[in-house]
Amino acid sequence: MPNIKFIYLYRDGGNYKKWAEVIFRNPDELSCDFISKRLREAFMQDGLFIAQQIRIPDSFLYTRGEANSDDHCYHEFERVELSADTPDDGRGRSIKQFLAEVQTQSTRGWTAFDPHESVQH
Repeated sequence: MPNIKFIYLYRDGGNYKKWAEVIFRNPDELSCDFISKRLREAFMQDGLFIAQQIRIPDSFLYTRGEANSDDHCYHEFERVELSADTPDDGRGRSIKQFLAEVQTQSTRGWTAFDPHESVQH
C-alpha cells in the first residue's frame, strides 16, 4: 500500500520559496482526493497554516530573529501524492492521524507569531 507524501512550502513576500515534504503511512488507504479535500477545508484561505501547530518541520528562509520585511509565519499546502518512499514523520503518525491533528488545530485556530522576534515558538 502506498504512503502519502504531504508537500508544502514557505513563500516569502518576495515570492522566494523553500519546499518541504513529510511522508505518512496510509494503512487506511485514503485517497489523495479525500486527503486533499479535508486539508483544504481545515487550512486557512489559500492553504495557509502554521507548521509548528501540526508538528511538522518549519521550512523558513530566515533564521528566527533574523527575518526581514518579506517574512511571515505561514506555510502553504501544495498537494498530497502517493509515495513508495519510507514514512518519515517524526511522530510516526498515519495520514489519518495527521488529518485529525490538522482538524483539531483548525478548530482551535491558527496562532500566528511574529518571525521578527527571536523567541522560539
